Amino acid sequence: MLFNHDKASDFVKSLDLDGKGGAGSTGSSDTAVAEAVEAVNPVMNTYGRFPLTLVKGSGSYVWDDQGNKYLDFTSGIATCNLGHTPEKVKQKVKEQLDELWHCSNLYHIPNQEQLAGALVQYTFADQVFFCNSGAEANEGAIKLARKYASEVKGIAGDEPAEIVTFAQSFHGRTMATLSATGQEKIQQGFGPLVKGFRYLPYNDVAALDDLVQEQTVAVLLELVQGEGGIVPADVQWVQKLVELCKQNDILLMVDEIQTGMGRSGTLFAYEQYGFEPDVMTVAKGLGSGIPIGALLAKEKVSRVLQPGTHGSTFGGNPLATAAGLATLDIISQPDFLKQVQEAGDLLQQQLKGLQAEFSCIQAIRGKGMLVGLYMPEHAAKLVEKLRDEHILVLLAGPQVVRILPPLTVSEEELNQFIAGCKKALSQMTS
Repeated sequence: MLFNHDKASDFVKSLDLDGKGGAGSTGSSDTAVAEAVEAVNPVMNTYGRFPLTLVKGSGSYVWDDQGNKYLDFTSGIATCNLGHTPEKVKQKVKEQLDELWHCSNLYHIPNQEQLAGALVQYTFADQVFFCNSGAEANEGAIKLARKYASEVKGIAGDEPAEIVTFAQSFHGRTMATLSATGQEKIQQGFGPLVKGFRYLPYNDVAALDDLVQEQTVAVLLELVQGEGGIVPADVQWVQKLVELCKQNDILLMVDEIQTGMGRSGTLFAYEQYGFEPDVMTVAKGLGSGIPIGALLAKEKVSRVLQPGTHGSTFGGNPLATAAGLATLDIISQPDFLKQVQEAGDLLQQQLKGLQAEFSCIQAIRGKGMLVGLYMPEHAAKLVEKLRDEHILVLLAGPQVVRILPPLTVSEEELNQFIAGCKKALSQMTS
């Protein structure tokens, strides 16, 4: 879309920004705004948006501005794990809205301290730092590793401490986190990248022989690669990686931005691999759609951060941590997680039935409620066809359909999804 300078100029005048009685003061500003948006969208063109405008959500469903209802198996990209506008979280947030929305982290925040305590109770961690997103949490992990390298391991100088990540990983879009991401397409056009990252092949046991070098201080990995195509880590590969980190005093940092908060079938995916990381990052599902991220660490690592070394204006404010408390209280319950595992098993069985019927599905991979259909030639087409059936799913790269139901999904809703897939696949392959 080209920028229309004349219309944009008229738009500014219509808003009566100088208070001199422009068109905005005569009630025509709504029309002017619409015309200006038609001329040049004021939102930067950073997303390949679907042709939908969503205005309402409840449970597993969303509605567009035309009143159409959709079964949402995107969950805000693994964020609305309890479905849309879950009642208990909504009530907790409403109560907090009447009290205090935000205050500086220079004061004690009871919600923040309670949520940190709960995360410590349910994980390996001793301490928690709160921020606003997954990228910020991973930035914090990178800073923490470098600080640990400097103060504990004595790695300092012109060459930074090295963090090993893996091919096809995704850790965020800030300069440090995209530098940590093992995908050239994410990094293209943003050079020079931040120094201090080295990439190894994912799930390659032999390649781990090259893990340890003089400057290596940490490993950062996803236990299920999300943007990389929904690829779970192999158990034997993880076991060798864990052992090498222990033997060489290398920090093991797990990115659970997408796999955490019950998405993988356990509260956090690392539990399924039989080890404890030194550092973990969490976001997405932690706040049920209210922005919040967290950096969790063992005290031997977190002690290197002292007042003035790291911070966040909005991180862990009363409103966000109210949402986090209510969300964690539900997802951490054993009965809830058991239901998630059962629903995940049912989904896997249903998808295997689809695979047996439609050869274009070459593989099904993932954990729990994070599932990918490997369809090298048909993935984008299935996403489009399902949207025609009022079912929303995503891509994870060009060849994989990413399926992310709410953890609260019912058997009836899973059946609706499978029926929609059968209809869409039949149309595609007929």
